[in-house]
Amino acid sequence: MSKLKRYLGFAALLFVFIGGTAASEASGQVLNSILTRMDNHNKALRSLRADVTMVKENTQLRVNDTTEGKVLYVPQRNSDPLVRIDWRSPDETFAVVKGTYIIYRPRLQQYITGSTKQAKGKGTAGGALAFMNMSRAELRKNYEVVIVSENASLSGGVSTIHLKLTPKIKTSYQYAEVWVDSDGMPLQSKVVENNGDSTTILLKNLEKNITIDRSTFQVKLPPGTKRVDA
Repeated sequence: MSKLKRYLGFAALLFVFIGGTAASEASGQVLNSILTRMDNHNKALRSLRADVTMVKENTQLRVNDTTEGKVLYVPQRNSDPLVRIDWRSPDETFAVVKGTYIIYRPRLQQYITGSTKQAKGKGTAGGALAFMNMSRAELRKNYEVVIVSENASLSGGVSTIHLKLTPKIKTSYQYAEVWVDSDGMPLQSKVVENNGDSTTILLKNLEKNITIDRSTFQVKLPPGTKRVDA
């Protein structure tokens, strides 16, 4: 998988995490309660800073690619959220501002940029950016949601409710899974592609509703940085 697809796949998972609540025709008081909590949490969330770990599993090669970093997130009304992820090893930055994404690679003195709308149509891990601006009505229409476990433990012993989201229409992935804490905050998400590969995102050390300067999301490119094709 290319770096661009990996980043866009991450963005997709992030917005499944924070930007939208997955609802479905599934019945049951427990599920309805979870979805309500997710809705309420989403409405109350004004900003987020967290540690992030992304694990990409290649089932054919039987190898895992793990990347760690920091993520900043600020939702915006009627537009794409502000997002910035600073990865460690390799040192790379991914950001989304006003419908435009940028990937900056300081070691190579290169950057990639493009429209999030154009990226949405590309088949990538997690459905690329297809989730980014998907409304709740679209989520209800497109997914079947079931509870896998009402007491699933994540690393550190955090108790969550484990949900499985299966697309009702043909997509580039088989299904997604989300682990939601008692506040309605998704802490972990996993997307399994049609070929069996998967991408898992884990958020830890969350700081919610803190002040984040909007200028933080602008990636400053040093002189001599070259633009390359995706």
